[in-house]
Order: sequence, then C-alpha cells, then structure tokens
Amino acid sequence: MTSKKSALALLLAGTLMMGAAACGGNKPAESAAPAESAAAESQAPADNGGAKVGQTVLKCSFNQTMENPEAKTVVELSDKLYDATEGRYSIEVYPSEQLGSQQESLELVQSGAIEMAIVANSIIEGVNPDFAIIGTPYIYDSIDHQKKLFQSGALDELFSTTEANGFNVLAAYSLGPRCLYTKELITTPEQLAGKKIRVMQSDTMIQMMNLMGGVGTAMAQGDVYSAIQAGTLDGAENNIITYTDLLQYEVAPYYTLTNHLMIPDELIINADVLKGMSEEDQASLKKLATESVDTMFSLAETLREEYFTKCKDEFGVTITEIDIAPFQEKVSPLIKEIAARSEMTQKVYDEIQALR
Repeated sequence: MTSKKSALALLLAGTLMMGAAACGGNKPAESAAPAESAAAESQAPADNGGAKVGQTVLKCSFNQTMENPEAKTVVELSDKLYDATEGRYSIEVYPSEQLGSQQESLELVQSGAIEMAIVANSIIEGVNPDFAIIGTPYIYDSIDHQKKLFQSGALDELFSTTEANGFNVLAAYSLGPRCLYTKELITTPEQLAGKKIRVMQSDTMIQMMNLMGGVGTAMAQGDVYSAIQAGTLDGAENNIITYTDLLQYEVAPYYTLTNHLMIPDELIINADVLKGMSEEDQASLKKLATESVDTMFSLAETLREEYFTKCKDEFGVTITEIDIAPFQEKVSPLIKEIAARSEMTQKVYDEIQALR
C-alpha cells in the first residue's frame, strides 16, 4: 500500500508540474504540488476568476463535473472558509477524476499528496467497515430523514475513527436516491437475474446487488459508459444527477425507480493538514463543513427535479415507478447483518431509527 501511495503521489506531482509548465500561470490548479507537502502554498491574488484564493490552497479531488451540487457546495464552502480565516485558506476543486479515481484520491489524501477529496462512503468502508451502516440499502425513510442524521452530530464518533488512518471526515453529502438503469426495462428481482450491474467498489454494494437479483460488478465510474456500450455490463445504479451528468442515459435508457440506496459521499481532509491549522481555523472549517450540508441538499433537490424532466422529455429516457417491496424484502438480511456488526454499527443504527 505504501509503495502504491508513493507512486500515486509522484504521479500527481508530475501531472501538476506539467500543467504549470504548459500554462505558465499561478492558479492553484496549474501550480506544481510537491508530493511531500501537506498543503500547496499559492501566490495567486485573492480574486482569481471570481474565486477567493487563500494563502494556502487545499486541493480537493472529485470524480464528477463542476456542475455537480457537491462540487458547487465545496466552491461555496471555499469562499466562506477564506472569509472566516481572513484569507489564510481556500479550497480548489479538481473535478472529473483529474487527480485519479475515488480510491486513488483517498490514498493521496492519506499520504498528504493532496489535502482533500470527496469520496463515496463505500470507499471509506474499505478503511473502516463500520461505515457500511450509513450506506445500507433502504435504511432511510426519506431524503429529509438522511439529512437530519447528517446534521444531528450522531455520526461524529464514527467519523472520528478515520483519524488513525490519516484523514478526517468533515461532512457527509448525498445526491439523492440511487436507482437501477439498464439497457432493457427491468422492474422485478426476477428480471434482474443474471444481469451484470455496476456497483461501487465495496463488498456491501456487491452483496446488495446480488440480493436484489443481479450480479454486482464493481467498477470505477470512469469505465461504466463504455462497459455498458460494449455489453460488458447490462446496466448500473446511481442517482439521477450522476446518471444525467455522465450521459449514461445514452447507453442505458431505462431508469427504474428502485430508490434502493442513498449512499453518502464524504468530504475528507488529511489529518496532518487539519492538525496544522490553528484551533480557530479548524473550528471554522468544521463548522462551515457542517453548515454546507444544507447547501448541498438544496442544490441537489433542485437539480434532481430539472434532470428528471430533461431525461423524460428531452433525452427519451423511460422512467418507471415500481413496487419496491420485493427489493426491500430481498436486502433485509443485509441490513440486519450490518447493524449487528459491531457496537458502533448498532449505535448508529439505533440513532437512525430514533430520527425517523
């Protein structure tokens, strides 16, 4: 693992250095980033294309586009952090897997090659399996139920467990319910039998899809479109925002409202970088990150409504409502198994139940 992280760090440094040489500018996204540096010092002026650029720019890796509500939320968080720290800190988002996949981004944050990332809960589950409890299928009654949990402070103890692994979780986001989308219409577990469906790289997600009736196939997001197009996959599962932003409706035009999962994405930061901030600046970042949950959920709600309309009216997607009870019944053993996994998972499960 150490050698892999070192290689990733060197690759990142080389990539950013080539960007600087090609562009000759002093923006954070174009500057060289030493692999051993915990934070990239920027000499860019405070007003850089409308963004406020701090004395220290924290690089944040993201696997989707800048139009995504999570990316927009972090951009807004950056401006607020700049103001709260009197210009000492800002955040620069690197979208579309520019700095690597989510797994690679997590490892780069752990090594200190980059400072921040937005990664799926399933990726963090690989570090601490207890995180599976907040990414379990059908565990939330509604989007509001999930949002209430994320803002309640009930996850603070769980989030603190990752510090020993080199990073801290600042906030949990969610783009909304994930649904099944395929090359042909599927509405029941029986119709899903034998179909290879992409899931995130997580044992829990593979088990979930297998229980739902399909064949869970872990794959990086960047490969999904071509895999469906080539027939390697029969479909995938994701929220309507990701489905639309990544144009996956072009290869999988049947979107079935299984609403089986509302898996969080976590905003993470290198533990040493956070410790290196003054207590006041740490407090500001943590407070603003928690407050950003409101922004993220609001942006996501607006975009979901827009994309559902576009998919149906402009892109020719067949959106189908179904009876989700058969799918819920299929995955119920997984919920029980994860809740009973440890004292931590049972505690979080009880908190989720109490917030219904």
